[in-house]
Amino acid sequence: MMRYSLWGPRRGPALLATAVALATVAACSNGSPSTPSATGSSASATPTSTPPPSPKPTPTPTPTKNYPLSTAPRTIPSVGAHEAARGPGWKPAPTGGVVLAANSEALADEGRLIAGELGIPYRGAAAAGPGDVELALGGTGAPESYALTVRDGRVRIAGPDEAGVFYGTRTLKQSVRATGAMPEGTVTDRPAKPQRGLMVDIARKYFTAAWIEDRIREMSDLKLNQLGLHFSDDQGFRIESDSHPEVVSAEHLTKAEVRRILALAASRHVTVIPEIDSPGHLGAVIAAHPNLQLVSASGRTPRGTVDISNPDSAKIVDELLREYTQLFPGAYWHLGGDEYVALMSKNPEASYPKLARAAVAKYGPSGRVQDLATGWLNDRAAVVRPTGKTLKAWNDGFFTGGVVSPDKDIEVEYWTGREIGARLPASYLSAGRKLINLNDDYLYYILGEPNRFPYPTGRRIYEQWTPRVLRGSTPVPARYDPQILGGRLAVWCDLSRAQTQAQVAAGIHLPLAALAQKVWDPSTPTLTWGQFRALAAKVT
Repeated sequence: MMRYSLWGPRRGPALLATAVALATVAACSNGSPSTPSATGSSASATPTSTPPPSPKPTPTPTPTKNYPLSTAPRTIPSVGAHEAARGPGWKPAPTGGVVLAANSEALADEGRLIAGELGIPYRGAAAAGPGDVELALGGTGAPESYALTVRDGRVRIAGPDEAGVFYGTRTLKQSVRATGAMPEGTVTDRPAKPQRGLMVDIARKYFTAAWIEDRIREMSDLKLNQLGLHFSDDQGFRIESDSHPEVVSAEHLTKAEVRRILALAASRHVTVIPEIDSPGHLGAVIAAHPNLQLVSASGRTPRGTVDISNPDSAKIVDELLREYTQLFPGAYWHLGGDEYVALMSKNPEASYPKLARAAVAKYGPSGRVQDLATGWLNDRAAVVRPTGKTLKAWNDGFFTGGVVSPDKDIEVEYWTGREIGARLPASYLSAGRKLINLNDDYLYYILGEPNRFPYPTGRRIYEQWTPRVLRGSTPVPARYDPQILGGRLAVWCDLSRAQTQAQVAAGIHLPLAALAQKVWDPSTPTLTWGQFRALAAKVT
């Protein structure tokens, strides 16, 4: 029961006051003036004061939508860090566009590309407005790093270099593909490894310029930054030559096509790494110059192997090196150096006495065939070094215990532990060498699967491999991690007709995505393989 009742017993003046109050409330509730009328109830005969007007009610504000905290964008590779925030995020809209911040005109290519991909206009250097994507150069972050912020209905991508800003646009593109939007908040991101990519053997199998360009687009969306082109081998020499047109295969890339490939690669921040492999794998050159062929003591002529004691062998290779270092402006050159057959025999000096004599003549009584091969590698490095390019060679072109050592500035492309006298990765690392991981157990896609080389799977790379897994499945100690510069997936065309171009592209699609994840962030991924594969179907 209520303790106080409006209708409780009242007498005399109190009853009259109650009646007046009720009349006033009734009049107000009916929209009538609060002052009693002359013809009102008996209370009108009693003089009363007019009550003050009721205060106007405070307007109730329209409720603001309460957004949940955002989650990290869904991308391959996953982003390094995401600072969550509350807000609607960003979606492409006709009213928005892509603009460049002050002093960021160098990002015009990146701006035009992402604008076209998102279907919004590119407006160049302009102040950012609602719905815009702003690209900006600046800051002191690590190379290839970026910060992407979504706030107040707009996006800002900033980085210390063009590559970093470009990778920020890849994050934006993939997030929009995955969910239709870029979530609210700030992404800060950078790669774990500076060298990340794909190598394609275009010597044994001809690949069209268009196919190579498609791989560049695919790679760059995955934030991969290197494309190796192994364009000379026993089965073919695949790029037009002015100095030695006689060595070029009928199916080949013209220099005009190569320049087109290089232009696209540069616009997507992909460096092309050319390779003329020597002194092995030179069959296409030997076919036009049979006098360069190495001959064993028994008269055997191992395929693709030049006689490195013959000065003409060095002459033609150096002429090709000088020609193609001018065609390829990138920062790297691959010297090859692998599988020189003379060093794959049990007793190179007995099997190839001509090489043995040349080694002694050049390096003294202790000189061996391996010293002659190491001297060859160093001499080819000396031809390329004045261009300023960083030099690379396969790990089985490096030998220990000889009179001559490989030059210290040559990076080791580590692919195998199967060669004669195989050396563990720690042997190179403990000597201070820098390595790039092309572990043939995980990263070798060899057409036709010869010699017990099954096609690599994205799942195996994603779940088991990291850049520290250089040989087999055992990682090297963590202390060597700074010397491991990254990794590449390698396509070799030993049985060139085993797959078409389209089949190769399909076969490497998921392995390439998995590699991209692990060289960007080697830690255990948060997504399961099934989730990663489903995401790849949306964003790649």
